[in-house]
Amino acid sequence: MEYMIDSADLKEIKRINEFYPIAGVTTNPLILSRCGIDVVSAVKGIREIIGDKMLHVQVISEDFDGIVSDAEKLVKLGGENTFIKIPVTENGMKAIKYLSARGYNITATAIFTPQQALLAASAGAKYVAPYVNRLDNIAINGVEIAANIHRLLTEAQVDCKVLAASFSNVEQIHMVSMKGIQSLTIPVNLFPKMIYHPLTDRAISEFVQEGKKYYNI
Repeated sequence: MEYMIDSADLKEIKRINEFYPIAGVTTNPLILSRCGIDVVSAVKGIREIIGDKMLHVQVISEDFDGIVSDAEKLVKLGGENTFIKIPVTENGMKAIKYLSARGYNITATAIFTPQQALLAASAGAKYVAPYVNRLDNIAINGVEIAANIHRLLTEAQVDCKVLAASFSNVEQIHMVSMKGIQSLTIPVNLFPKMIYHPLTDRAISEFVQEGKKYYNI
């Protein structure tokens, strides 16, 4: 299972990376804006925290030449194991084909349909990122869309993983996991909620209360 941190908050990334089994970090321009950090500072800071783990960082340009230029700069900045996030526009698709053919790691992002994902995977993307909660917010089952994408890629035997994104609660994470999707990028506030249970807290309290009588180490 690949758990990634969906954030650019360096303090929170450091905390989550310390306590949880993290495979990498994902960012996008909106996340950078919310965290109040520029892309250069974010990439450098995240790299210092996570080392050579995966870092998925998004282009900002919309035209083909601009996307390629952004990708080249971001990989130079982020180093090895940097994945370039490219939205699935026509220019984005062209850039995915071009950059993947030249050895770049590509994550196709802003995915909302199975066909977007299948085209991006066929163009050479190594990850496709469906937005679960954004679909749920317009009364479309985001978990089922992500599951359909996973099934399509598996049946097509395309070398591409589903990186499920855009979560607002633990139930969405759980349901996506139950569909066999093994790469998730999760907001920092949901990691503690994934392990919380009142019965766990109660059991620990009982263990400690009774155990003090018998642990003399």
